[in-house]
Amino acid sequence: KKKTVSFSSMPNDRKINSTAACISLMLEGCELKKVRSNSRMYSRFFVLDADMRSVRWEPSKKDSEKAKIEIKSVKEVRVGKKTPVLRSNGLSDQFPDECAFSIIYGDNYESLDLVASSADVVSAWVMGLRYLVSYGKHSPEAPGTGHPSLRTSWISSVFDLADLEKSGRIPVSRAVQLIKALNPGMKTSTIELKFKELQKASERPGTEVACDLFVEAYCELCTRPEIFFLLVQFSSNKEYLGVKDLLIFLEVEQGMEGVTEEKCLEIISKYEPSKEGREKGYLAIDGFTRYLLSADCSIFDPQHRKVCQDMAQPLSHYYISSAHSACLLEDNFWGRSDISGYISALGLGCRSIELVLWDGPEGEPVVYTSPSAASCVPFRAVVGLIDQHAFTASAYPLILCLVVRCSAPQQRLAAQCLRKTLGEKLYLEPPNPVASYLPSPEELKGRILIKGKKLPPTCEDSEGEVSDEEEGWELARRLGQEDREAPEGGGLRRVRLSRELSELVSLCQAVPFQDFESSRRGQRYWEMCSFSEVEAGRFANECPAELVSYNKRFLSRIYPSPMRIDASNMNPQDFWKCGCQMVAMNYQTPGLMMDLNAGWFRQNGACGYVLRPAIMREEVSYFSANAKDSLPGVPAQLLHLKVISGQNLPKPKGSGAKGEVVEPYVCAEIHGIPADCAEHRTKTALQSGDNPIFDESLEFQINLPELAVLRFVVLDDDYIGDEFIAQYTIPFECLQPGYRHVPLQSLAGEPLPHATLFVHVAITDRRGGGKGHRRGLAGRRGRRVREYTSTKATGIKAIDEVFRTATQPLREATDLRENVQNALVSFKELCGLTPAANMKQCILTVSTWLLHSDSAPSVTLNLAEQYPPMEAQGPIPDLLRKVLTAYETMIQTSRTLIESADAVYGKLIQAQQAGMDFHKELHRIETKEGLRGRKLQKALESFAWNITVLKGQADLLKHAKAEALDNLWQIHNAGQSCGIGRNGSASPEPSRLQAPLEPIPE
Repeated sequence: KKKTVSFSSMPNDRKINSTAACISLMLEGCELKKVRSNSRMYSRFFVLDADMRSVRWEPSKKDSEKAKIEIKSVKEVRVGKKTPVLRSNGLSDQFPDECAFSIIYGDNYESLDLVASSADVVSAWVMGLRYLVSYGKHSPEAPGTGHPSLRTSWISSVFDLADLEKSGRIPVSRAVQLIKALNPGMKTSTIELKFKELQKASERPGTEVACDLFVEAYCELCTRPEIFFLLVQFSSNKEYLGVKDLLIFLEVEQGMEGVTEEKCLEIISKYEPSKEGREKGYLAIDGFTRYLLSADCSIFDPQHRKVCQDMAQPLSHYYISSAHSACLLEDNFWGRSDISGYISALGLGCRSIELVLWDGPEGEPVVYTSPSAASCVPFRAVVGLIDQHAFTASAYPLILCLVVRCSAPQQRLAAQCLRKTLGEKLYLEPPNPVASYLPSPEELKGRILIKGKKLPPTCEDSEGEVSDEEEGWELARRLGQEDREAPEGGGLRRVRLSRELSELVSLCQAVPFQDFESSRRGQRYWEMCSFSEVEAGRFANECPAELVSYNKRFLSRIYPSPMRIDASNMNPQDFWKCGCQMVAMNYQTPGLMMDLNAGWFRQNGACGYVLRPAIMREEVSYFSANAKDSLPGVPAQLLHLKVISGQNLPKPKGSGAKGEVVEPYVCAEIHGIPADCAEHRTKTALQSGDNPIFDESLEFQINLPELAVLRFVVLDDDYIGDEFIAQYTIPFECLQPGYRHVPLQSLAGEPLPHATLFVHVAITDRRGGGKGHRRGLAGRRGRRVREYTSTKATGIKAIDEVFRTATQPLREATDLRENVQNALVSFKELCGLTPAANMKQCILTVSTWLLHSDSAPSVTLNLAEQYPPMEAQGPIPDLLRKVLTAYETMIQTSRTLIESADAVYGKLIQAQQAGMDFHKELHRIETKEGLRGRKLQKALESFAWNITVLKGQADLLKHAKAEALDNLWQIHNAGQSCGIGRNGSASPEPSRLQAPLEPIPE
């Protein structure tokens, strides 16, 4: 009888919640596809022998004694396409990675490659095999020898505490509350149903439950198969993680640095529920699940929860969290002006607030967001509120954008109110005329800047005329409340401005924008322009490089189109990619755009300021916001994302009490520069209840990581229209690698209690080792042409000669890096690992094979040497020989890189600095060479490209050297801890192996 097993579609009594369940399924057997080296697949029925000593398959042309693998000969069980046969050309697209696994066995390290019908079947076989392999070698207390497990003892002790009458039974209602307390987020109805099922199955109905039934219910309800599978993978005894197991999991899988045994014991004592486990230093399944769900294991890097960026750069080098119409609670037309909107925006770290001042009925100015609003707020009340809440969420400067629509007498009252209420916080010092850039957020801490119009120096009266801002007039015009005539023949509208209000403006003087050339020649650093969304969008599409260049020195504020009468939001990424600092958002309108804004500004301690990418700040740099591929000098990365499961997903809002089943899927979106924008979705989890299993891998290429944002959206698959369930948005730079839970949020950005996604995150360099995709014949692989980044001709002979000296060093730098990358990927592949694996994982994998041999290790690492050779002790099988060769290539290429990097780096920096020496003379040389128009533009672009390429390639080389040194350190460290190293002293610190390269100045 052929059977298949699936976690998600399995009847309740067959749920996988222990290795025993896996083994019983293997004893019954199931159909798997066996893959031959010629890429053909054959369906076979695989079964575990009753004595649990071998796995057999049938039908087979071999006699029954040969169509089997003995458990004691198994070296390793690999999940995914991790062998040459499964990675080969003919198969890779026929089945997903999650449905493949391989058994490496025998002295010659042969592989039995198998494909299952689902990821659940793979999990059951892999978990069961790893368990049997481990016990076959170490023979600890075998399961079922009468010793209650750590977990059973703990759950029984919880039951005993609840058994107040000491009768051996507790009321069902108390049992339900107990499980709910131990597993917050689980529905009461789910627990009640489970007790009814178990009572019926054991023929013990009634209002009370005994201890054994309680233990069974808890294990079935509270065991997450995907976490149990993970525990079995890392546990040396397959029941719990010891201190060493946990240490390896944290270092190797979670990418944590400097983990000590003390740290592991701390985690165990904090999360392990059983007293015995805490005392012995064991983390069983419940403690492990609690740890993975905790804030200590969050997907969001804790370093970014506090201010972690350089705050001493000029103000124009930061994105600034900005609000438009912050006091509005609903839409622009029918919204009520309500003072709590300001508190909310400031509490979220908003650092720029817009105030539109109108004449108030009582002779005092008021703040409206439109003249039609049902009520108005006195300006005095708003300023008092700002004074109170300005620095509760962030100590960095707050910019008040004043749009003046009131008469001069009321402007005087507004100015007096600002001075009196804000006092010392108000920044009134005149700009420093000899400086070239605005002060930094650090220098302006605790200060409030006023952005507005200023009277010309020639005006000596108490008030004068200034050009008005367009912002706000469209709305007034529509509502028939426009009281100032537009000037004849077009041009800028003029308004009266009082001197008192003018004198409050210092570093953020609003001026009208003419064109980029005028700004380059005449705009002063303390002057700033506001652009409508439409105008800024046109610049972003037609001349993105000029907009980026403009924003290096000047602040620009983008406000929403007046056509957005529903207070919807523009996409802030459209303007961030061009360096625009202040994109004014309607904070009161939830949705994708607000998610991006809120997620983005979380990355620097939610202080409202985020440092822009270096390529947008450097005085000479080439950056095109609309680039369709990787950027010169910015290392592109690959994000490998595995969406494993969901927990406690709520029903979509408005789905009512019909009790319909949610059938969710997850959409992962990357938002960033156009080349990075992408979206992938998982399959729909059918009939999965609140805890669906997705088990799907997604991959994204990220060309500008510093500007990328990852957004998870969970939707309910419905034939009428997919309904929103939850979302979470996180900047790419804040992602932590490894197994993580994503804390889901509602549409309005509020946390959804206990609702999470369980994912695995890995990030690698885009080239992934520089290997081309295998296309058909293996022989073609060698023909992949290596791409070299080169400089461009400017058309100015003296400058081109300088850049020409860098041609050879640029080629050398690429070769050094790519040779190491290629060697690394080959080594990792032979170890059965992905390019995302680290060096420690590779060494631990090899050591696992060797320690699973009956003889002494046949390969050792000589740790006495700085570049430790891997040496064979006597004859070794073919696979190990290949691994040794790949390791040797990797060590040699790493050595060449480490020893040659400084000289090549020096040549690149020398050429870059020689090029920069021409920068100051550039305009004189242009005139002398007679360059103008398109030729001049091309020369300036090529010059910026060359400087960016040289700095970028030098940077990449510096990082590659640091990584190579870190790999050596990992080899020493792993060699010592896993027992194949010899002559080892204390593992060398990466910094001691070689002095690091000097950082490249901006």
